[in-house]
Amino acid sequence: MEPVSTDVVQQVAAYFSILGEPMRLKILNLLRDGEKCVQDLVAATATSQANVSKHLKVMLQAGMLARRCEGTTAYYSVTDELTYELCTLVCDRLATRVEQQAQSIRAFSLAPSPREG
Repeated sequence: MEPVSTDVVQQVAAYFSILGEPMRLKILNLLRDGEKCVQDLVAATATSQANVSKHLKVMLQAGMLARRCEGTTAYYSVTDELTYELCTLVCDRLATRVEQQAQSIRAFSLAPSPREG
């Protein structure tokens, strides 16, 4: 296997860093149902327009989102459905881990105490 170039590694890391921001994940989740305007996203996230716009710009530049203007209103939509597949994989993995932890805790709580033995 050939070593991966530094440029490729940096590009992959940049993609994951975009998804590593909680507000961006909130925005992506809101866009799951279809395109939304900035005002709708601001209301749904209960944050400032400047904050939402900053995150939209980053995702737009990365090619994750598309923007459509209608008059003075900008609408955003997800261009790459793979983003949701990736999020589903991660959420499934996290859910599995939580379930395993819960089973371990239940097993511990059901173990007989030394006094009972």
